[in-house]
Amino acid sequence: METVGEATPRVAVVVFVVKGNSVLLGKRRSSIGNSTFALPGGHLEFGESFEGCAAREVMEETGLEIEKMKLLTVTNNVFKEAPKPSHYVTVFMRATLVDPNQDPENMEPEKCEGWDWYDWLNLPTPLLTSLLKD
Repeated sequence: METVGEATPRVAVVVFVVKGNSVLLGKRRSSIGNSTFALPGGHLEFGESFEGCAAREVMEETGLEIEKMKLLTVTNNVFKEAPKPSHYVTVFMRATLVDPNQDPENMEPEKCEGWDWYDWLNLPTPLLTSLLKD
C-alpha cells in the first residue's frame, strides 16, 4: 500500500440539499477541487453524528436550515494530484430545506465563490471528482 508522508484519512460529510428538481452546489476555492462545483459539507467532528455534521456544515456554509436527512452512500476518495495529497472517506447525505423559501448565502467567501440551485438535468461543470461516476 502506498502512503503519503504522515497523511491520515479524514471523514467528510457532504449534503445533497434538494429543492424540487434542483440541487445546491457551490464553486470551490480550495486546494482540493479548486474551481469545481461541489456540495456543501465538511469534516466530521469527534463524537458528531452524520446528521449533526450535515446540519452544522450546511448552516455554516450557506445559512440554510435543513431537515429530513438520510444517508445515501459512502465513498473512498484519494486525491494524489492535489497540492496537498489527501484521503477522504466521504459520507453522502440527502436533505430538504426546513423553509423552502430560504435562499443560500455565501457564509465562507474565502472557501466558495457562491451557492446556487442547479437542475439535475443541467448541472454545471466541472464537478468535484468525488461527484463523478467511475
